[in-house]
Amino acid sequence: MVSQSNGTPATPFKFLIYGRTGWIGGLLGKLCEAQGIEYTYGSGRLESRDTLIADITAVNPTHVFNAAGVTGRPNVDWCESHKVETIRANVVGTLTLADVCREKGLILINYATGCIFEYDSEHQLGSGVGFKEEDTPNFVGSYYSKTKAMVEELLKNYENVCTLRVRMPISSDLTNPRNFITKISRYEKVVDIPNSMTILDELLPISIEMAKRNLTGIYNFTNPGCVSHNEVLELYKEYIDSSYTWKNFTLEEQAKVIIAPRSNNELDTTKLKKEFPELLSIKDSLVKFVFEPNRKTPVVA
Repeated sequence: MVSQSNGTPATPFKFLIYGRTGWIGGLLGKLCEAQGIEYTYGSGRLESRDTLIADITAVNPTHVFNAAGVTGRPNVDWCESHKVETIRANVVGTLTLADVCREKGLILINYATGCIFEYDSEHQLGSGVGFKEEDTPNFVGSYYSKTKAMVEELLKNYENVCTLRVRMPISSDLTNPRNFITKISRYEKVVDIPNSMTILDELLPISIEMAKRNLTGIYNFTNPGCVSHNEVLELYKEYIDSSYTWKNFTLEEQAKVIIAPRSNNELDTTKLKKEFPELLSIKDSLVKFVFEPNRKTPVVA
């Protein structure tokens, strides 16, 4: 928790955050400290209503953030063989938290996923036509995505929830194994498909601002535009390791080494960009927030 030297809160906000041990949850705490926002990590289990009520009673927050849930270790394939655990965390837990927050008159900022769509005839790869917030999810290839689409549909009925569709998250911490760049730079082979992605260094502070503005509803929470795996790795080679090489393979070849298919899509960010016009395109954000601060290669004159 953060307070001024005289003991009064640095801001009128007090955040209750779920997901202390997770990547996004950890980053949220650091951002709150940097901004002087009082915050507490929830200790209750999301699927246990009484423990959530106890947390809210003890903390008396102004806003609640949910960065908890199951993505699977080491990846979403885990969810295919752990379906009940996935439902408990991603559906029952999220809905219980949303319901308790509504009962207490609190806005819930819920970090969700945009991996509930895949390119189709109306949203073709490379067309620049992205899926909008009101579009119906069309990707059910993985059980993880299936549960996320289920809960998003149900959460539409909760007027106190702000659902943020995160995709392929990236941060400036290139040592983090959850980081999309770290993941693909360690793969033996990668596919090369343009996708919408989320630069956490830019977007997580925006999510805090969204809470301050009491925004609710669904938002495609990615940087505008798309970037492909190869484009990301080319930047990695340019800024981090000039000797780095990689190999591509097709979706058909990828399917042989994964259990569940993966989502590939472009999300339309018009709604988010209207609220935050300063939001950078995915390629500009990658360079500014991720590659420039981590540059290891010499600057070419």
